[in-house]
Amino acid sequence: MKTIRAGLVAIALLALTPAPAHAVTDHDLAFHWAPVHYQDTDSSDYDADYLSTVDFDGDWNTLNNWENQPQLAKLTGAAYYSVTETSTHWFLVYGFYHPRDWDDQPDPFGTRTHENDLEGILLAVRKDAGFGKLEAAITVAHSDFYSYTPAGSPYTNGSETIDGTLLLSNGRPTTFQEAKGHGLYRWNGAEFPGGDGVVYVPATTGEVPSNGNDRSVDYRLVNILDANGMWARRNNTETFASFGTFRGDNGKDNAAHAPWGWDDQNDGPIYRGYLATDPAAVFDRYFENKGTFSLTYTRNAFR
Repeated sequence: MKTIRAGLVAIALLALTPAPAHAVTDHDLAFHWAPVHYQDTDSSDYDADYLSTVDFDGDWNTLNNWENQPQLAKLTGAAYYSVTETSTHWFLVYGFYHPRDWDDQPDPFGTRTHENDLEGILLAVRKDAGFGKLEAAITVAHSDFYSYTPAGSPYTNGSETIDGTLLLSNGRPTTFQEAKGHGLYRWNGAEFPGGDGVVYVPATTGEVPSNGNDRSVDYRLVNILDANGMWARRNNTETFASFGTFRGDNGKDNAAHAPWGWDDQNDGPIYRGYLATDPAAVFDRYFENKGTFSLTYTRNAFR
């Protein structure tokens, strides 16, 4: 009888013990922090500013993406992501792809336009038992990086000056991307230049904007590190002209870059591709007053 009673007590105690927290998946983590994305559009060719994927046209041949961009029904909203981590932080890359970096004026010498365009944002999220706490962000705008912190972040200026406050929308970071050239920055809360633009929001599937001034369009997330994804194809010459550089022959040849090819032109010993391959080193140099901050990766598929 004593044995049965003891067993019942043990079962009762187990029932009262909280279940251990399940580790969040990369997709769940990426979805939780996926930006509300303000995409400016130019009325001379609205759909040339719509988001899509590198293989939006059904193949990975990046030499035909400029030509296939007008296939409007295929321009379903999407953003790329990847997750790396140390013992203290998750580092999340988001990349927003367009088939064209374009201009509404002729570019006969290929100096202002190019085929394919991928610019993005890197987040530093302090780990906890849930989805963590967002502490800082760095965006990619052409050959420059811009750094931001959300309100309440302890981070201060490091080797780079913080460029502004990262605004949140329902807990998500907000981003702004230019029309035509697609440089990416934080959203500053203002109306779109010219008054028209597309607001993309993360969802399970992507949508095509109804027009160039659609204020709620779903975009889906695509893992850069998927088995048959962009990183897996890094040495495939159908897609890449060289490591981290897409093939392209409209405008300036081979001018667009994957995250492991992103580079700031003047940030010292933060080398090409570090936003993907060594994000902890980037944040460590760009910011001070970070508290406990590990530089040792527990998981980084780019290394």
